[in-house]
Amino acid sequence: MGRRRTMEWAARANHMGGMPRKAIFLAAGAFAKAVANLLNSTTVHNAETLIRLVRSRPPGVPLLTVSNHMSTLDDPVMWGFKGFPTTDANLGRWVLAAEDICFKNRVLSYCFRLGKCIPITRGAGIYQEHMNEAIERLSDGAWLHTFPEGKVSQGNEPIRRLKWGTASLIARAPVTPIVLPIVHHGFQEVMPENYLFGRRPPFPLFNKKITITVGDPIEFDLPKMSEMASTMSKDCSSSSSGWPNATRFGLNEAAQKCLYSSISKQIWVVMENLRKLGKTVLK
Repeated sequence: MGRRRTMEWAARANHMGGMPRKAIFLAAGAFAKAVANLLNSTTVHNAETLIRLVRSRPPGVPLLTVSNHMSTLDDPVMWGFKGFPTTDANLGRWVLAAEDICFKNRVLSYCFRLGKCIPITRGAGIYQEHMNEAIERLSDGAWLHTFPEGKVSQGNEPIRRLKWGTASLIARAPVTPIVLPIVHHGFQEVMPENYLFGRRPPFPLFNKKITITVGDPIEFDLPKMSEMASTMSKDCSSSSSGWPNATRFGLNEAAQKCLYSSISKQIWVVMENLRKLGKTVLK
């Protein structure tokens, strides 16, 4: 709380006339399309829903996409499939990115900031300063992507328990975002965590099959869910973390925890169903 934001000036659209951002998106987009379509084969189910919501939404309504996290290449390569405006810096997503991986030094910090990445310190909680920046982007009606599992998981197993950060963004945003679930498979083979001597390969691997399944938007009745969370919180006790009453519904910390748990559970169920659907497609 109160910590200065990392190179926030580089993330502004008007930084040097927007030219560095356009260059980064052009380079990253070309890389993503090469990995997704030339080096490997990518199949996307329900791509039209994602493309439509990226290109056109009601004025002021943000888009929040959520996906599983199978490799350090998920973003940007998952946006590299044919027909997606990968190189368009104006349409491009904002994304929460691990500070210890993407912001190790000033050069990396500058490049990832130009790429519309928001640094998140894992373990620093859902009210860290850069989460406020994510709220601001949603307030602008922008597109934000998150990996609610919180870290890479390459096993062929159910979706991991979701962290509460994504749920808190949904509850705290001034306008409830359109929440679109995405589940993918195959990136763990393109960039395996334990490839050579327990390390990742220096370059993406090729001749792999990537499958991306886009779901339908998840509906949240936040007023009703908040009321239920407030009632449930009276019957449970939990230690205090000093959270502010930061939601639109004025919930105390205990009620917020109940609300974030309910939202996360709803997202998890949809993502797990998408994962199972993707497995049947792979067969």
